[in-house]
Amino acid sequence: MVSVPAVVIAAPASGSGKTTLATGLIGALRRAGHRVAPFKVGPDYIDPGYHGLAAGRPGRNLDPVLVGAERVVPLYRHGSRGCDIAVVEGVMGLFDGRIDENNTAPVAEGSTAQIAAMLGAPVILVVDARGHSQSLAALLHGFATFDTGIRLGGVILNRVGSERHEQVLRAACARVGLPVLGALPRMAELAVPSRHLGLIPAVEHGTAAHAATDAMTELVTAHIDLPAIVALAASSTAGPQWNPADELHAADPVDGSTGSAAAVSTSSAPNGKAGAAVAAAPAPTSLSPAGPVVAIAGGAAFTFGYAEHRELLGAAGARVVAFDPLRDELPSGTAGLVLPGGFPEEHAADLAANTPLLEAIAHRARAGMPVHAECAGLLYLTRTLDGHRMAGVIDADAEFGPRLTLGYRDAVALTASPLWQPGERVRGHEFHRTRLTAPASAPPAWAWRSPSGETVREGAAAHRVHASYLHTHPAGNPTAVARFVSAATDFARVSALV
Repeated sequence: MVSVPAVVIAAPASGSGKTTLATGLIGALRRAGHRVAPFKVGPDYIDPGYHGLAAGRPGRNLDPVLVGAERVVPLYRHGSRGCDIAVVEGVMGLFDGRIDENNTAPVAEGSTAQIAAMLGAPVILVVDARGHSQSLAALLHGFATFDTGIRLGGVILNRVGSERHEQVLRAACARVGLPVLGALPRMAELAVPSRHLGLIPAVEHGTAAHAATDAMTELVTAHIDLPAIVALAASSTAGPQWNPADELHAADPVDGSTGSAAAVSTSSAPNGKAGAAVAAAPAPTSLSPAGPVVAIAGGAAFTFGYAEHRELLGAAGARVVAFDPLRDELPSGTAGLVLPGGFPEEHAADLAANTPLLEAIAHRARAGMPVHAECAGLLYLTRTLDGHRMAGVIDADAEFGPRLTLGYRDAVALTASPLWQPGERVRGHEFHRTRLTAPASAPPAWAWRSPSGETVREGAAAHRVHASYLHTHPAGNPTAVARFVSAATDFARVSALV
């Protein structure tokens, strides 16, 4: 299969306008008749929502930290199938990624530069032109020559103040031999409302998100050289597409792990002790041909998730049903529950008002239904969130906190659950500004070492519930998905739900 050509949208630093440009470019290319595959570098859940609106297909993530470097190209090929061009929005600055405390990595893991090199795709640098003049040439020279493993294919000037300003900046770009692919004027009206974790998700922003996406598309159509970008696009990927069924089949039958979640000595466990032997993923037990119902929370309060999660659940035999905890009942026959991340703190009163759902979830969880809750899901399972009643499955209270917690974590499972066995390792990501006011009474789910060397024990795992602030990527941990569906299958049979 010939790989789909791509362009990578990067910037010198965060806040340069990558999301506006990438979203508008996706929309403009689609209007021009292209089938566009949208991607985002890193663990971001919000930007892909806007990409998806513009593309008319799900936005996907490329994150070697969470899924393993070996899966990036297969996931790219999977997500771009049926398309003729891909737009990959970078993360932070071009060379920014996971911080290497030893400063030994030639390219930061998880950086936009690493992804561009993996895909063999050219980089388009978006520069916030405010405050720049002739010295822009020096900045561009540095980015073009810092790493010879990537190709800087052109520049887009963003927030240009005047025609004269644009002329000066174009001359600076010409001085270092970089073509200008477009210049966007300052357009404050395109600002999309944000909150403590960044942009408001497109699902929450409703018609305003569609209007903002349309405006970005119009802006790019008017000011960017689309034919030049299409001509620039390229990729040099090779190998198979990612396939959820193949991933599940390839899970190691000995240690039940794959990719980056394995291959780490237990001698470096955060608690300083060797982890317990890791159990193999149980084989799915027989049920009706349709499989168990796994309900996934969605709607405005639970917007954080990966498209590959549903694909893996389906490949493992589950019937995946989405529902909105703000207004829906628990789907009929639910035998497993996934509560992803999101912003429940923004909707706590409405979540609390859906008493029948809260009671149904609490009842089923106590009866042994497997529950996988990440971040927002953890909050939803507590007794209260900012004083509002929640499900009460986790013996703790939660509140909006004073500071942002953010970063990748190398975690080890401490307690058995429907997804993990003690001693198993996983890479995850924290991204929240809430906190538990007191530790849950249930055994902790994870432990890891903080950058300062402190041991952190986090989350709760009891009965068949696994709840934590840690976000994981299912594509990097397919065995955990298989285990979860197997547990749902067992619960469905015992409860006679299907």
